[in-house]
Amino acid sequence: MTHLADQIILLLAALLLIAVLSTKFSTRFGMPALVLFIAAGMVLSHFIYFNNASLTQIAGIFALVVILFEGGMQTSMKDIRPILKPALSLATLGVLLTTVIVGIFAKFILGVPWAESFLFGAIVGSTDAAAVFSVLGGKNIDKRLTSTLEAESGSNDPMAVFLTVSLIEWVQHPDTAVWSLVLSFFWEMGVGLLVGIVIGKLAVYLINRINLDSTGLYPVMAVGFAVLTYGVSAMVHSSGLLAVYVMGLVLGNSELMYHRTIMNFNHGFAWMMQIAMFILLGMLVFPQELAAVAWQGLLLSVILMVIARPLGVFLSLLLSRFSFREKTLISWAGLRGAVPIVLATYPLLAGLPQGRLFFNVVFFVVLTSAVIQGTTISPLASRLRLVGREPVSQPSLMELVALGKTDSEFNHIGIERHMPIAGRQIAEIGLPDDILFTAIIRNKAIVTPHGSTVIEPGDTVYVLSPKSKREEMRAIFRSGQGRAAETDIPSV
Repeated sequence: MTHLADQIILLLAALLLIAVLSTKFSTRFGMPALVLFIAAGMVLSHFIYFNNASLTQIAGIFALVVILFEGGMQTSMKDIRPILKPALSLATLGVLLTTVIVGIFAKFILGVPWAESFLFGAIVGSTDAAAVFSVLGGKNIDKRLTSTLEAESGSNDPMAVFLTVSLIEWVQHPDTAVWSLVLSFFWEMGVGLLVGIVIGKLAVYLINRINLDSTGLYPVMAVGFAVLTYGVSAMVHSSGLLAVYVMGLVLGNSELMYHRTIMNFNHGFAWMMQIAMFILLGMLVFPQELAAVAWQGLLLSVILMVIARPLGVFLSLLLSRFSFREKTLISWAGLRGAVPIVLATYPLLAGLPQGRLFFNVVFFVVLTSAVIQGTTISPLASRLRLVGREPVSQPSLMELVALGKTDSEFNHIGIERHMPIAGRQIAEIGLPDDILFTAIIRNKAIVTPHGSTVIEPGDTVYVLSPKSKREEMRAIFRSGQGRAAETDIPSV
């Protein structure tokens, strides 16, 4: 038994390393890494028999909680505020239109009753946050479009989950009143939004005030709050995924201590969960069954990419200011990924006769969407002249170092043009003796600060200060004389 356990651990280590290294391949070709992870799971299924849809669903939901939390934290409200209305329209009306259009075609292609055909449409109706973040990350596509796509993918999962669960209930109980489903929708979305905001504010308050022995515990605490958010929302029958995404938005756009540490942990943890989830999903698929639904899957995938998604986008953005070229790119960037596959486990667990058929077809749709759309988004953006003018920002070259149980801490603050210290020498600022500028990141290079060093807009300044003087340190960046200004400094 011990020898078998050692073999399994060795196999898991090999899969993890191969998955990490494969991301380099996926980035080069613009293909979501999920395709390679799923392929690894399918290969693994030849050696380990796995047919536990319930475990896969639980793992998938937990992974989605982590991924949506990380996506919410890295989303800037300043970026999404101008595109909030069109993004929400895509996340609600767009998903509904896609569901209806795909459902109509699925009725005749799959030969299932109307209720089941619309259920299939709901399963593939939403874009996937993990796939969208993976493909758009590092691409020099216009920021307004990437913000719209990321906000849509992070917020449209609740709509897809609601439609899927409601349609399963309709299939099992045809006498279900439509008005009760409508009321349920507003309850789930409204309460989910409220839960996300409340727990997000509570998390910010506690993280900023509690003094833990190790800074490594703060990211764990943040993830714990994300899981708590989902659990509380589920208990009150509201949208847990929406609540988690909103909670991440609240944390990511607040002045949060150890913000960089939490972000770095979340990014790595989200990748871990993606790898585990997609490998599990790949193991749940039996390749010999895919051949039987190949033409249905391919046809429905084409319909989704060139008919349903574009119609859903153009109709839901009818009153927006997006141009035809921008709507075309948004239509093509509607990647399908983990969410449709996780939702495809719902009919399986509900015992619907078409459950296995739907899972196999959805799996085929996701693969073709990821391979075809994922590899062509960047070239299409260039062809449509929607590539941003500014180069993609590079990650900071310096890692924040926690100082354990000492009374001091490092903070990093981005210098903006409106800050009074911008354009001034460090000697002119009048820093207190116990607040020290330790380094400056400027144009991807590290600048050693001296008294004559001029602080320029765009710099990232690393500051060493006592925890007890946190507010005094922040005040320096709001006003050269230490007085609070009306404008906020970025999160630290």
